[in-house]
Amino acid sequence: MIASYFTYYVIKPEGRTNYGALIDPRTYPIPAMASTLLDGKAARLEDYKGKWIMLKVGPSDCPQACQDQLFAMRQLRTMQGKEADRIERVWLITDNNPLETVLLRVNDGTRMLRAPQDAVAKWLPVEQGGQASDHIYLIDPLGNLMMRFPKDADPSKVKKDLAKVLKASAIG
Repeated sequence: MIASYFTYYVIKPEGRTNYGALIDPRTYPIPAMASTLLDGKAARLEDYKGKWIMLKVGPSDCPQACQDQLFAMRQLRTMQGKEADRIERVWLITDNNPLETVLLRVNDGTRMLRAPQDAVAKWLPVEQGGQASDHIYLIDPLGNLMMRFPKDADPSKVKKDLAKVLKASAIG
C-alpha cells in the first residue's frame, strides 16, 4: 500500500490515453458572441448545447487545409455510427465574405455561423505560435470547451478520442 501511494503521488504516472490536448472545461465556457447564420439571422453557438460540438474556426475563403478539416469533421461524425447523432459540426466563420457554393454543398449538415474574429480569438486557446484555424475543438454538451486537436490531426486518433468521450458520457 505504501508503494502504491509513493508511486501515484510522488512518481506520478505519466501515461495518457488521449490524443487531443485536454482543456480545463471550467476555464473556457462558450462566451456570449454576437453570431449569425449565413442568412443574417441571429444565432448562437450556445443553441447547440446538449450535444457534443466539433468546432472549426476560420475565414470564409477556406484554403485546402480548412477544407480538409471540414471533411475530417464530417467523416469523424459518420465513423461514430449510432452515436453520430450526439455530435454537431459547427464552422465559425470569422468574416463577412460570401462562401463558395461548392463549399456550402460539400459541407451540407455543418452548422455555419458568422462570429467576430476578435471574440473567437480571445476565447480559443492555441498552441504556441499557432492560430485557432489550425485546430478542431471539442465542446461538451454543457457548453464548455474541453479538447483541442493538433494541427493536421490524425483522424484515426481523433476518432478514438471521440469514441472514448461518447462512451464515458451519459449526456449529449
